[in-house]
Amino acid sequence: MKMKDFKLERYFAQHEFTAKYLLSSSDCDGYGQDYVLDRANPTELKMWNDIKLGYTESAGNPILRESITQFYKTKNIEEVVVGSPGELNYITMRVLLEKQDHVVAVSPAYQSLHEVVHSIGCEISYWKPNENWTFDPSQLEHLVRKNTKLIIINFPHNPTGSYLTLSELNQIVSIAKKNDCYIFSDEMYHKLLAKSEKELPPISDLYSKGISLWGTSKSFGLAGLRTGWLVCNDLDFIHRVICYKDYLSICSSAPSEILSIIALNHIDDFLQPNIKKIQQNIKLFAEFAQTQDVISSFIPPKSGSTAFVKLNINCSSLEFSNYLVEKAGIMTIPAEMFDHPGKFIRVGFGRESLPKILPIMRVFLEQNKQILS
Repeated sequence: MKMKDFKLERYFAQHEFTAKYLLSSSDCDGYGQDYVLDRANPTELKMWNDIKLGYTESAGNPILRESITQFYKTKNIEEVVVGSPGELNYITMRVLLEKQDHVVAVSPAYQSLHEVVHSIGCEISYWKPNENWTFDPSQLEHLVRKNTKLIIINFPHNPTGSYLTLSELNQIVSIAKKNDCYIFSDEMYHKLLAKSEKELPPISDLYSKGISLWGTSKSFGLAGLRTGWLVCNDLDFIHRVICYKDYLSICSSAPSEILSIIALNHIDDFLQPNIKKIQQNIKLFAEFAQTQDVISSFIPPKSGSTAFVKLNINCSSLEFSNYLVEKAGIMTIPAEMFDHPGKFIRVGFGRESLPKILPIMRVFLEQNKQILS
C-alpha cells in the first residue's frame, strides 16, 4: 500500500520559505554553527577539527551514543541507534508491524505517526483528547485489542501542547504490559516544559518494550543537524533498526554527529533560552487572544512549543490560513493538516519573531472582520 502525501510537510514546502512571517513552526530558532562551537571544550573542539568526511558507524558515533545515554537510565550504547528522526519513526513501524497487527495512536498528531502504519495495512484506533486537550488513559485502555502490537504516544504533544502526569504515563505502561505490546513514544519536544510541570522520564526508562525517540530538532534548536535517536532495552529491535537503515541513510553525517555531541554535553545553553522564549511568547499570545473575537479559545500549552487554537470564523481553517498568508504574509498551520475536525490553527512559540507578527496579524483581523466572522 502506498503512503499518502505528507500534507503538513507539503504545506510547509508551499509557504515556509516564501512567507514573510512564520507563526506555526514547531521548532525553535536555529542556533548558528559558531554558537555551537563556542561551547565546545578542548576535547570536543579537537574532534571537530580532526573530522573526516567519510562514512560513519551505522548505529551512530559511539561517543555520540555515550553522550545520549546521560539522559537515560541505560548506560549501554548498544541500546541506542542514531538516525534522522523521520527515518527512525519510519523504520520502527516497518520492523515492528505486520498487516494483521492492530495499533493505537494519539490523534491529532504528526502525520507520519499514523501514515506509515496505514501503509503497512494495519488497522489503527485513535486515542483522542478531551475538549481541554487532556488525554485520559482509561479511554486508551478501551481501544486496545487482543492483536494490538503497538501503542503510539507523543508527549509533549504536537500540536496541542498537552502533557501527562507520571501516574498517567505509568497507567499507559501498565496497559502495554498487560497486553504485551510495544510503546513507541515520540519525545521530540522532551524537556520543553512551558509550565512548572514535572518532567516525564523517557518511556525506555519505564518499560523494556518502550521505544523512546528524541533528537536535536526541537528541544535544542538544531533541526538542520537532522540528528535523532532511538533508545530501547530490546537489543533485537535495535539490531533490526540498524539493519533496515542500510537501505536508507546507512549512516549519519559526520559533522552533524560532532555538533550533536557538543549540544548534548552543553544542553542548558541550548534548552534554557528556548524555554524562556516559549514562556514569553505564550504570555504575549494569551494577551493577544483575549482581544481578538476571531480566537474562540486559547488553551496555553503545558509542554512543547505549540498550541492548537480554536477559531471563530465562517470559513474553514484551511481557507483562513491560505487567506492569511496571501494577504498578510503570515503562515499558520490549519487543522486540516492534522486531519482534525473543527476550525483550529497550530501556533508555534519558539521563534523570536512572534512579538513582531502579532501586531501585523491584529491589523489583518481588524481589516477583514466582515469576511472572517
